[in-house]
Amino acid sequence: MSETRNQADYLQKAAMYDLLAQYYKYTNPNLHIHFYLKHVKSINKAMNIMRTNFQLPQGEAKVRLLHTSHDAPNVDMYINGKRVIRDLPLKQVSQELALHPGKYHIDIYPAGNMVDSVLNKKITVEAGKSYTLTTIDSVKKMRLLVFLNEPQVPLNEAKVRFIHLSPDTPPLDIAVKDRDVIFSKISYKQATDYLGLTPMRVDLEARTAGSKEVVLPMPKVQFKANETTTIVFLGLSKGTPDLQFIRIKD
Repeated sequence: MSETRNQADYLQKAAMYDLLAQYYKYTNPNLHIHFYLKHVKSINKAMNIMRTNFQLPQGEAKVRLLHTSHDAPNVDMYINGKRVIRDLPLKQVSQELALHPGKYHIDIYPAGNMVDSVLNKKITVEAGKSYTLTTIDSVKKMRLLVFLNEPQVPLNEAKVRFIHLSPDTPPLDIAVKDRDVIFSKISYKQATDYLGLTPMRVDLEARTAGSKEVVLPMPKVQFKANETTTIVFLGLSKGTPDLQFIRIKD
């Protein structure tokens, strides 16, 4: 009974914060964001209670490969010795692959070369979950990171997270241009939590953490209704390719 009551309380709070966020949407952007974040936090708490009470449906896992290793050629990916992704360029993400739950051996090779692998790793995937496998670092030290995707988004809302994959770039703050910080101190190889948003187009900027120094402007970033977006920082602050960001639809 207490969990049901708490869930109802969180949903009630979420509705109240949503009304306040909408009230300030055009008159006070800071208060709009403040109350909208409270709205999303309350929704997330209610959903977490729901997930503990109901078992999610089982099924296949989904995986995709994102290539961010700055000096590596195009790559092929093999799963358990079978080539499943061919000739993936830098800054590109592959289509999703469906896998049965379990353990898999991943090998990454330069495209068209099955002699000299540049990376091998074992991963475990769970039913009903979605993953982004990401090549990072230089080709001689290439590693594979695994990020869990959360593509579900409340109706008519948007959702975004940020991933820092630039090896020579210090920790970053993500902020609305000339305004408040949204996420602070994102270190290399770190992904933020997902942030729920009202669909909008907004000017963002990546700053050196704890300062006002803008290292990467992000003008006119659009977040569409019913879409979840991952924004990835890659490249180099002091090298080639330059520090940049890409957007991926989850």
